[in-house]
Amino acid sequence: MNTYFQKELEKIKKDILSLGADVEDRFRKSAHAVKTNNIELAKFIIERDIEIDQREIEIEEECLKLLALYQPVAIDLRSIVVVIKINNDLERIGDLSANISQRLITASKDLPCSYNYDYSFMVEKTGQMFKMSLDSIVTMNIDTAYQVLVMDEDINLMRNEAYEEMKKTIKNNPEDVANIINMYLISRHIERIGDHITNIAEEVIHLVEGEIIRHKNKEYIKAHKK
Repeated sequence: MNTYFQKELEKIKKDILSLGADVEDRFRKSAHAVKTNNIELAKFIIERDIEIDQREIEIEEECLKLLALYQPVAIDLRSIVVVIKINNDLERIGDLSANISQRLITASKDLPCSYNYDYSFMVEKTGQMFKMSLDSIVTMNIDTAYQVLVMDEDINLMRNEAYEEMKKTIKNNPEDVANIINMYLISRHIERIGDHITNIAEEVIHLVEGEIIRHKNKEYIKAHKK
């Protein structure tokens, strides 16, 4: 394939990694805003979400331009398709980070809230997954990508814990039900972020192995993890 094509593809990959780093930062800031009840930080994240949206559009346009100009095949085509999918997942993570901040702002109108689930472990595990998925893009290391898939189950379990805590808190504080549900939904947003991070890892595996492993069962994933 044309040298210009390869240079442009490498530039797009660098743009994706830069976007990924910024989105990861937004996620961690939104979680920190919840932990510290920092309303101003939450507002900042929501206001700046448009920047992530714009960059996602720019990257997609560059990918489509390469497809139109060079009509790549085989690994080159797969690379562009994977980049487009990862680009979309990063944009959705940005949206969900903004949603977490919005939950805090909504809840702040009725503070203090009786729902006190500690999201620290969930955030830390999700952040670790995020870093690993971005690293796997750089290194093309599918072992790291498979680890991310396995770790996603931990996020799901913590989401279930948050749900049980929500039910218990509502039972003891029925007058605060709306606010309790609002704060519980933060766990849903984090769990969805975990899903999008998992999608990124799956795309890395697809790029390296040429196999689409989406919807594979847990046994298959664990068998392939080294």
